Amino acid sequence: MFAARLSVFVVFALNGIVIGSWAPRMPTVADQIGASPGELGLALLGASIGMITSASVAGRLCARFGARAVVLTSVLGTAVILPLIAVVASPIQLGLALIALGAVVGTFDVAMNIAAVTVVRRTERPIMPVFHAGFSFGALFGSVVAAFAAGHRIGLLAHFLTMSALMLVVTAAVIRWVPREEPAADPEAHRGTDRRMLRRPVLWLLGVIALCSAIVEGGSGDWSALFAVRERGMGEAAAAITFSVFCVAMAIVRLTGEQAERRWGAARMLIGGSVVASAGLLATAIIPSGPLAFVGFGLAGAGLAFAFPLALNMAGAIGRRGDGTGGEREIGFVTSIAYSGFLIGPPMLGGIAQVTNLEVAIGFAGVVAALIAPIALAAAAARRREENEEPSRVPALNRR
Repeated sequence: MFAARLSVFVVFALNGIVIGSWAPRMPTVADQIGASPGELGLALLGASIGMITSASVAGRLCARFGARAVVLTSVLGTAVILPLIAVVASPIQLGLALIALGAVVGTFDVAMNIAAVTVVRRTERPIMPVFHAGFSFGALFGSVVAAFAAGHRIGLLAHFLTMSALMLVVTAAVIRWVPREEPAADPEAHRGTDRRMLRRPVLWLLGVIALCSAIVEGGSGDWSALFAVRERGMGEAAAAITFSVFCVAMAIVRLTGEQAERRWGAARMLIGGSVVASAGLLATAIIPSGPLAFVGFGLAGAGLAFAFPLALNMAGAIGRRGDGTGGEREIGFVTSIAYSGFLIGPPMLGGIAQVTNLEVAIGFAGVVAALIAPIALAAAAARRREENEEPSRVPALNRR
Protein backbone atom coordinates (compact mmCIF):
# COMPACT_ATOMS: atom_id res chain seq x y z
CA MET A 1 0.00 0.00 0.00
CA PHE A 2 3.01 2.33 0.14
CA ALA A 3 2.71 3.17 -3.55
CA ALA A 4 -0.98 3.95 -3.13
CA ARG A 5 -0.34 6.17 -0.10
CA LEU A 6 2.43 8.05 -1.88
CA SER A 7 0.47 8.53 -5.08
CA VAL A 8 -2.56 9.91 -3.24
CA PHE A 9 -0.30 12.21 -1.23
CA VAL A 10 1.19 13.53 -4.49
CA VAL A 11 -2.27 14.00 -6.01
CA PHE A 12 -3.29 16.09 -3.00
CA ALA A 13 -0.14 18.16 -3.48
CA LEU A 14 -1.05 18.81 -7.12
CA ASN A 15 -4.44 20.10 -6.06
CA GLY A 16 -2.75 22.42 -3.58
CA ILE A 17 -0.39 23.70 -6.25
CA VAL A 18 -3.35 25.05 -8.20
CA ILE A 19 -4.62 27.11 -5.27
CA GLY A 20 -1.16 28.17 -4.20
CA SER A 21 -0.28 29.30 -7.69
CA TRP A 22 -3.06 31.76 -8.41
CA ALA A 23 -4.37 32.96 -5.03
CA PRO A 24 -1.17 34.78 -3.96
CA ARG A 25 -1.08 36.61 -7.29
CA MET A 26 -4.47 38.17 -6.80
CA PRO A 27 -2.86 41.63 -6.33
CA THR A 28 -1.33 41.30 -9.82
CA VAL A 29 -4.62 40.08 -11.29
CA ALA A 30 -6.52 42.88 -9.52
CA ASP A 31 -4.16 45.50 -10.96
CA GLN A 32 -4.37 43.88 -14.40
CA ILE A 33 -8.16 44.15 -14.52
CA GLY A 34 -8.46 47.31 -12.38
CA ALA A 35 -10.69 45.69 -9.74
CA SER A 36 -11.63 47.08 -6.33
CA PRO A 37 -11.90 44.69 -3.34
CA GLY A 38 -15.66 44.44 -3.86
CA GLU A 39 -15.33 43.72 -7.58
CA LEU A 40 -12.59 41.18 -6.94
CA GLY A 41 -14.73 39.46 -4.32
CA LEU A 42 -17.59 39.14 -6.79
CA ALA A 43 -15.27 37.76 -9.46
CA LEU A 44 -13.99 35.18 -6.98
CA LEU A 45 -17.56 33.90 -6.73
CA GLY A 46 -16.88 32.16 -10.02
CA ALA A 47 -14.53 29.58 -8.54
CA SER A 48 -16.96 28.73 -5.76
CA ILE A 49 -19.91 28.45 -8.14
CA GLY A 50 -17.93 25.97 -10.23
CA MET A 51 -16.87 24.00 -7.15
CA ILE A 52 -20.36 23.73 -5.67
CA THR A 53 -22.02 22.66 -8.90
CA SER A 54 -19.39 20.00 -9.54
CA ALA A 55 -19.03 18.46 -6.05
CA SER A 56 -22.16 16.32 -5.89
CA VAL A 57 -21.76 15.30 -9.53
CA ALA A 58 -18.15 14.30 -8.83
CA GLY A 59 -19.27 11.87 -6.13
CA ARG A 60 -21.57 10.09 -8.56
CA LEU A 61 -18.87 10.04 -11.25
CA CYS A 62 -16.44 8.41 -8.82
CA ALA A 63 -19.07 5.83 -7.84
CA ARG A 64 -19.51 4.94 -11.52
CA PHE A 65 -16.01 5.24 -13.00
CA GLY A 66 -13.69 5.19 -9.98
CA ALA A 67 -11.66 7.96 -8.38
CA ARG A 68 -8.57 7.32 -10.52
CA ALA A 69 -10.30 8.14 -13.82
CA VAL A 70 -11.92 11.26 -12.36
CA VAL A 71 -8.60 12.48 -10.91
CA LEU A 72 -6.89 12.09 -14.29
CA THR A 73 -9.64 13.91 -16.18
CA SER A 74 -9.70 16.71 -13.62
CA VAL A 75 -5.96 17.30 -13.80
CA LEU A 76 -6.11 17.54 -17.58
CA GLY A 77 -8.90 20.09 -17.35
CA THR A 78 -7.11 22.12 -14.69
CA ALA A 79 -3.92 22.29 -16.72
CA VAL A 80 -5.84 23.71 -19.67
CA ILE A 81 -7.93 26.25 -17.73
CA LEU A 82 -5.38 27.65 -15.23
CA PRO A 83 -3.50 29.75 -17.84
CA LEU A 84 -6.77 31.45 -18.84
CA ILE A 85 -6.62 33.49 -15.63
CA ALA A 86 -3.46 35.16 -16.94
CA VAL A 87 -5.19 36.64 -19.99
CA VAL A 88 -8.42 38.00 -18.48
CA ALA A 89 -9.04 41.73 -18.95
CA SER A 90 -12.04 42.44 -16.71
CA PRO A 91 -13.71 41.21 -13.50
CA ILE A 92 -16.40 39.51 -15.61
CA GLN A 93 -13.82 37.57 -17.63
CA LEU A 94 -12.03 36.60 -14.44
CA GLY A 95 -15.29 35.33 -12.96
CA LEU A 96 -16.03 33.19 -16.02
CA ALA A 97 -12.51 31.72 -16.04
CA LEU A 98 -12.83 30.91 -12.35
CA ILE A 99 -16.17 29.15 -12.87
CA ALA A 100 -14.45 26.74 -15.24
CA LEU A 101 -11.41 26.37 -12.98
CA GLY A 102 -13.62 25.84 -9.94
CA ALA A 103 -15.57 23.08 -11.69
CA VAL A 104 -12.49 21.01 -12.54
CA VAL A 105 -10.73 21.69 -9.23
CA GLY A 106 -13.90 20.82 -7.29
CA THR A 107 -14.21 17.52 -9.15
CA PHE A 108 -10.51 16.90 -8.54
CA ASP A 109 -10.97 17.61 -4.82
CA VAL A 110 -13.84 15.15 -4.34
CA ALA A 111 -12.09 12.42 -6.34
CA MET A 112 -8.81 12.68 -4.43
CA ASN A 113 -10.64 12.57 -1.07
CA ILE A 114 -12.52 9.44 -2.14
CA ALA A 115 -9.20 7.85 -3.13
CA ALA A 116 -7.79 8.86 0.26
CA VAL A 117 -10.72 7.29 2.12
CA THR A 118 -10.05 4.06 0.20
CA VAL A 119 -6.43 4.07 1.45
CA VAL A 120 -7.56 4.83 5.02
CA ARG A 121 -9.89 1.83 4.92
CA ARG A 122 -7.35 -0.54 3.43
CA THR A 123 -4.59 0.46 5.86
CA GLU A 124 -6.94 0.86 8.84
CA ARG A 125 -4.95 3.91 9.94
CA PRO A 126 -6.29 7.44 10.69
CA ILE A 127 -4.05 9.10 8.09
CA MET A 128 -6.56 11.38 6.36
CA PRO A 129 -4.91 14.55 7.76
CA VAL A 130 -1.56 13.35 6.37
CA PHE A 131 -2.99 13.33 2.86
CA HIS A 132 -4.32 16.83 3.41
CA ALA A 133 -0.79 17.78 4.47
CA GLY A 134 0.10 16.94 0.89
CA PHE A 135 -2.40 19.58 -0.23
CA SER A 136 -0.80 22.09 2.13
CA PHE A 137 2.70 21.30 0.90
CA GLY A 138 1.46 21.69 -2.64
CA ALA A 139 -0.14 25.04 -1.82
CA LEU A 140 3.10 26.04 -0.10
CA PHE A 141 5.14 25.14 -3.15
CA GLY A 142 2.72 26.98 -5.40
CA SER A 143 2.77 30.08 -3.20
CA VAL A 144 6.58 30.12 -2.99
CA VAL A 145 6.80 29.91 -6.77
CA ALA A 146 4.18 32.67 -6.97
CA ALA A 147 6.22 34.85 -4.61
CA PHE A 148 9.33 34.25 -6.72
CA ALA A 149 7.42 35.07 -9.90
CA ALA A 150 6.01 38.24 -8.38
CA GLY A 151 9.37 39.34 -7.00
CA HIS A 152 11.10 38.81 -10.36
CA ARG A 153 8.21 40.29 -12.37
CA ILE A 154 7.56 37.05 -14.24
CA GLY A 155 4.36 37.34 -16.26
CA LEU A 156 1.21 35.57 -15.20
CA LEU A 157 0.94 33.55 -18.41
CA ALA A 158 4.49 32.18 -18.24
CA HIS A 159 4.02 31.37 -14.57
CA PHE A 160 0.71 29.51 -15.00
CA LEU A 161 1.80 27.63 -18.13
CA THR A 162 4.84 26.36 -16.23
CA MET A 163 2.71 25.11 -13.35
CA SER A 164 0.27 23.41 -15.73
CA ALA A 165 3.11 21.56 -17.46
CA LEU A 166 4.46 20.45 -14.09
CA MET A 167 1.07 19.06 -13.09
CA LEU A 168 0.77 17.02 -16.27
CA VAL A 169 4.23 15.48 -15.91
CA VAL A 170 3.76 14.52 -12.26
CA THR A 171 0.27 13.11 -12.86
CA ALA A 172 1.56 10.90 -15.66
CA ALA A 173 4.15 9.51 -13.24
CA VAL A 174 1.80 8.59 -10.36
CA ILE A 175 -1.72 8.07 -11.69
CA ARG A 176 -1.49 4.30 -12.15
CA TRP A 177 -0.99 3.80 -8.38
CA VAL A 178 -4.02 5.84 -7.31
CA PRO A 179 -6.37 3.23 -5.78
CA ARG A 180 -9.62 2.41 -7.49
CA GLU A 181 -12.54 0.62 -5.88
CA GLU A 182 -14.92 -1.41 -7.97
CA PRO A 183 -17.86 0.67 -9.23
CA ALA A 184 -20.90 0.46 -6.98
CA ALA A 185 -23.33 -2.24 -8.02
CA ASP A 186 -26.23 -0.38 -6.39
CA PRO A 187 -27.80 1.88 -9.03
CA GLU A 188 -28.78 4.32 -6.28
CA ALA A 189 -25.08 5.19 -5.89
CA HIS A 190 -25.14 6.82 -9.32
CA ARG A 191 -28.13 9.01 -8.61
CA GLY A 192 -28.49 12.34 -6.88
CA THR A 193 -28.54 13.04 -3.16
CA ASP A 194 -31.34 11.03 -1.57
CA ARG A 195 -33.68 12.23 1.16
CA ARG A 196 -32.08 10.00 3.76
CA MET A 197 -28.86 12.00 3.56
CA LEU A 198 -30.76 15.27 3.80
CA ARG A 199 -32.43 14.02 6.99
CA ARG A 200 -29.17 13.11 8.75
CA PRO A 201 -28.13 15.96 11.09
CA VAL A 202 -24.60 14.63 11.47
CA LEU A 203 -23.90 15.11 7.75
CA TRP A 204 -25.16 18.69 7.88
CA LEU A 205 -23.06 19.41 10.97
CA LEU A 206 -19.96 17.91 9.38
CA GLY A 207 -20.71 20.02 6.33
CA VAL A 208 -20.95 23.19 8.42
CA ILE A 209 -17.62 22.41 10.11
CA ALA A 210 -16.03 22.12 6.68
CA LEU A 211 -17.92 25.24 5.56
CA CYS A 212 -16.50 27.36 8.40
CA SER A 213 -13.05 26.03 7.66
CA ALA A 214 -13.51 26.87 3.98
CA ILE A 215 -14.57 30.44 4.76
CA VAL A 216 -11.48 31.04 6.87
CA GLU A 217 -9.10 29.13 4.62
CA GLY A 218 -10.48 30.83 1.53
CA GLY A 219 -10.19 34.20 3.24
CA SER A 220 -6.57 33.52 4.14
CA GLY A 221 -5.79 32.41 0.61
CA ASP A 222 -7.66 35.14 -1.23
CA TRP A 223 -7.09 38.12 1.05
CA SER A 224 -3.93 37.55 3.09
CA ALA A 225 -1.60 38.99 0.43
CA LEU A 226 -3.86 41.97 -0.21
CA PHE A 227 -4.24 42.51 3.55
CA ALA A 228 -0.46 42.54 4.01
CA VAL A 229 0.01 44.99 1.13
CA ARG A 230 -2.77 47.45 1.93
CA GLU A 231 -3.03 47.24 5.72
CA ARG A 232 0.52 46.36 6.77
CA GLY A 233 2.52 48.11 4.02
CA MET A 234 4.40 45.06 2.72
CA GLY A 235 5.70 44.60 -0.81
CA GLU A 236 3.90 42.12 -3.02
CA ALA A 237 6.62 39.45 -2.80
CA ALA A 238 6.73 39.62 1.02
CA ALA A 239 2.95 39.71 1.20
CA ALA A 240 2.67 36.51 -0.83
CA ILE A 241 4.68 34.76 1.88
CA THR A 242 1.84 35.28 4.39
CA PHE A 243 -0.09 32.55 2.62
CA SER A 244 3.08 30.45 2.52
CA VAL A 245 3.32 30.69 6.32
CA PHE A 246 -0.34 29.67 6.57
CA CYS A 247 0.36 26.63 4.39
CA VAL A 248 3.56 25.63 6.22
CA ALA A 249 1.83 25.66 9.59
CA MET A 250 -1.13 23.70 8.27
CA ALA A 251 1.07 21.13 6.55
CA ILE A 252 3.29 20.51 9.58
CA VAL A 253 0.34 20.09 11.93
CA ARG A 254 -1.44 17.78 9.50
CA LEU A 255 1.57 15.48 9.43
CA THR A 256 0.90 14.80 13.12
CA GLY A 257 -2.74 13.91 12.42
CA GLU A 258 -2.48 10.17 12.94
CA GLN A 259 -0.82 10.49 16.34
CA ALA A 260 -3.08 13.35 17.40
CA GLU A 261 -6.29 11.52 16.53
CA ARG A 262 -5.20 8.39 18.38
CA ARG A 263 -4.39 10.45 21.47
CA TRP A 264 -7.14 13.07 21.64
CA GLY A 265 -9.93 12.03 19.29
CA ALA A 266 -11.46 14.04 16.49
CA ALA A 267 -13.80 16.23 18.56
CA ARG A 268 -11.03 17.55 20.82
CA MET A 269 -8.82 18.19 17.82
CA LEU A 270 -11.55 20.25 16.18
CA ILE A 271 -12.31 22.26 19.31
CA GLY A 272 -8.67 23.03 20.10
CA GLY A 273 -7.93 23.96 16.51
CA SER A 274 -10.90 26.30 16.43
CA VAL A 275 -9.59 28.24 19.41
CA VAL A 276 -6.05 28.51 18.00
CA ALA A 277 -7.19 29.67 14.54
CA SER A 278 -9.58 32.24 15.98
CA ALA A 279 -6.96 33.68 18.32
CA GLY A 280 -4.42 34.01 15.51
CA LEU A 281 -6.73 35.83 13.11
CA LEU A 282 -8.19 38.16 15.74
CA ALA A 283 -4.69 39.13 16.92
CA THR A 284 -3.63 39.76 13.32
CA ALA A 285 -6.62 42.02 12.74
CA ILE A 286 -6.36 43.97 15.97
CA ILE A 287 -2.60 44.51 16.40
CA PRO A 288 -1.05 46.68 13.63
CA SER A 289 2.17 44.78 13.18
CA GLY A 290 3.62 43.38 9.97
CA PRO A 291 5.57 40.53 11.61
CA LEU A 292 2.51 39.58 13.67
CA ALA A 293 0.60 39.01 10.44
CA PHE A 294 2.91 36.08 9.68
CA VAL A 295 2.37 34.66 13.17
CA GLY A 296 -1.38 35.13 13.04
CA PHE A 297 -1.85 33.46 9.68
CA GLY A 298 0.47 30.68 10.84
CA LEU A 299 -1.76 30.05 13.86
CA ALA A 300 -4.79 30.08 11.60
CA GLY A 301 -3.23 27.44 9.37
CA ALA A 302 -2.31 25.28 12.36
CA GLY A 303 -5.74 25.59 13.92
CA LEU A 304 -7.62 24.72 10.74
CA ALA A 305 -5.34 21.82 9.85
CA PHE A 306 -7.72 19.04 10.92
CA ALA A 307 -11.16 20.55 10.24
CA PHE A 308 -11.57 19.68 6.57
CA PRO A 309 -9.91 16.22 6.54
CA LEU A 310 -11.72 15.00 9.65
CA ALA A 311 -15.10 16.19 8.34
CA LEU A 312 -14.63 14.43 5.01
CA ASN A 313 -13.21 11.27 6.55
CA MET A 314 -16.21 10.98 8.86
CA ALA A 315 -18.58 11.61 5.95
CA GLY A 316 -16.97 8.74 4.04
CA ALA A 317 -17.18 6.48 7.09
CA ILE A 318 -20.86 7.28 7.55
CA GLY A 319 -21.58 6.17 3.98
CA ARG A 320 -19.57 2.97 4.13
CA ARG A 321 -21.45 -0.05 2.81
CA GLY A 322 -21.41 -3.56 4.17
CA ASP A 323 -18.77 -4.65 1.66
CA GLY A 324 -16.37 -1.95 2.88
CA THR A 325 -16.87 0.38 -0.08
CA GLY A 326 -19.10 3.44 -0.47
CA GLY A 327 -19.26 6.94 0.95
CA GLU A 328 -18.80 8.73 -2.39
CA ARG A 329 -22.11 10.57 -2.23
CA GLU A 330 -21.66 11.49 1.44
CA ILE A 331 -18.26 12.99 0.69
CA GLY A 332 -19.76 14.87 -2.26
CA PHE A 333 -22.62 16.11 -0.06
CA VAL A 334 -20.35 17.45 2.70
CA THR A 335 -17.97 18.89 0.12
CA SER A 336 -20.85 20.75 -1.56
CA ILE A 337 -21.70 22.40 1.75
CA ALA A 338 -18.04 23.18 2.37
CA TYR A 339 -17.66 24.84 -1.01
CA SER A 340 -20.48 27.19 -0.05
CA GLY A 341 -17.87 28.66 2.26
CA PHE A 342 -15.68 29.45 -0.70
CA LEU A 343 -18.78 30.91 -2.38
CA ILE A 344 -19.91 33.22 0.42
CA GLY A 345 -16.50 33.81 2.00
CA PRO A 346 -14.66 35.90 -0.63
CA PRO A 347 -17.54 38.27 -1.43
CA MET A 348 -18.48 38.50 2.25
CA LEU A 349 -14.95 39.46 3.28
CA GLY A 350 -14.64 41.67 0.20
CA GLY A 351 -17.89 43.42 1.06
CA ILE A 352 -16.80 43.93 4.66
CA ALA A 353 -13.47 45.31 3.43
CA GLN A 354 -15.27 47.60 0.98
CA VAL A 355 -17.45 49.10 3.74
CA THR A 356 -14.76 49.12 6.46
CA ASN A 357 -11.28 47.70 5.79
CA LEU A 358 -9.45 44.41 5.50
CA GLU A 359 -8.59 44.41 9.22
CA VAL A 360 -12.27 44.09 10.09
CA ALA A 361 -12.69 41.42 7.40
CA ILE A 362 -9.85 39.29 8.81
CA GLY A 363 -11.26 39.74 12.31
CA PHE A 364 -14.62 38.46 11.08
CA ALA A 365 -12.84 35.36 9.72
CA GLY A 366 -11.50 34.81 13.23
CA VAL A 367 -15.05 34.81 14.61
CA VAL A 368 -16.09 32.24 11.99
CA ALA A 369 -13.18 30.01 13.04
CA ALA A 370 -14.42 30.10 16.63
CA LEU A 371 -17.78 28.64 15.54
CA ILE A 372 -16.18 25.28 14.69
CA ALA A 373 -15.86 24.34 18.38
CA PRO A 374 -19.57 24.27 19.32
CA ILE A 375 -20.50 22.70 15.97
CA ALA A 376 -18.01 19.88 16.59
CA LEU A 377 -19.66 19.17 19.94
CA ALA A 378 -23.06 19.06 18.26
CA ALA A 379 -21.77 16.72 15.54
CA ALA A 380 -20.30 14.36 18.14
CA ALA A 381 -23.62 14.28 19.98
CA ALA A 382 -25.55 13.63 16.75
CA ARG A 383 -23.20 10.77 15.84
CA ARG A 384 -23.63 9.16 19.23
CA ARG A 385 -27.41 9.30 18.82
CA GLU A 386 -27.14 7.62 15.41
CA GLU A 387 -24.93 4.88 16.84
CA ASN A 388 -27.40 4.21 19.64
CA GLU A 389 -30.16 3.86 17.06
CA GLU A 390 -28.01 1.83 14.60
CA PRO A 391 -25.22 0.00 16.48
CA SER A 392 -23.76 -1.40 13.26
CA ARG A 393 -22.74 2.02 12.06
CA VAL A 394 -19.13 3.21 11.91
CA PRO A 395 -17.20 4.75 14.86
CA ALA A 396 -18.33 7.99 16.41
CA LEU A 397 -16.82 11.39 15.71
CA ASN A 398 -15.14 11.71 19.09
CA ARG A 399 -13.94 8.10 19.38
CA ARG A 400 -10.17 7.66 19.54
